[in-house]
Amino acid sequence: MTQGENLEEFFSPVLEKISTAEHRQQALELLHWIHSTFPDLGVCIAWNQPMFTDHGRYIIGFSYAAKHLSVAPEQVGIAKFEEALKELGVSYTANLFRVPWGAEPPYDLLRRMIEFNIEDKKSATGFWR
Repeated sequence: MTQGENLEEFFSPVLEKISTAEHRQQALELLHWIHSTFPDLGVCIAWNQPMFTDHGRYIIGFSYAAKHLSVAPEQVGIAKFEEALKELGVSYTANLFRVPWGAEPPYDLLRRMIEFNIEDKKSATGFWR
């Protein structure tokens, strides 16, 4: 993100591809929440997805579909929090979990996933695990 550029401007190339204004707003609110909760994380767009990084290492990313937004904390992040995902009744795969449009994102779980990835990847040398 360049100096003076805000989060919405930075992510606009990705957000403008979300066809529904309400869905774009929900996605933006989640991105703002992460940015304000973890202000030291870097932001980038890669593979047409908004992502947050720590010292050049991937922490979490998002993609968008017709019925949901997908949250990708990497396979290790999904495996670590699989029981919490089950308890919350969240739809997930080995790589991501889904937040239906209009549903409240599981902010506490997101916070724990991000904190885990930051700590777990401190000694990582690459973007991915």
